Amino acid sequence: MGRKNRRVEHAPRPNFGGNESTESHPDGEWHVRKLTGSAATKTYRCPGCDHEIRPATPHVVAWPADMPQGADERRHWHTPCWNNRGNRGPRGRT
Repeated sequence: MGRKNRRVEHAPRPNFGGNESTESHPDGEWHVRKLTGSAATKTYRCPGCDHEIRPATPHVVAWPADMPQGADERRHWHTPCWNNRGNRGPRGRT
């Protein structure tokens, strides 16, 4: 009889180690992971500036801490875009 691979359900980690943390901002609590260039292997689109985050570019991954399925809401941000997202006003054409 063949061996069955079973997924192991892990409990949420309340204390993140290394490059993960929980941050409080005016728009709520966020889980934030800082990725190094060597850990970034795909191209993503930053929601802050709508430009691509190219592979090998250090950046930030953030998702809401208060949502049960918050990890499904992960977004990849340029680090400066994440740090300044509260300072941006609405974009408009002049």
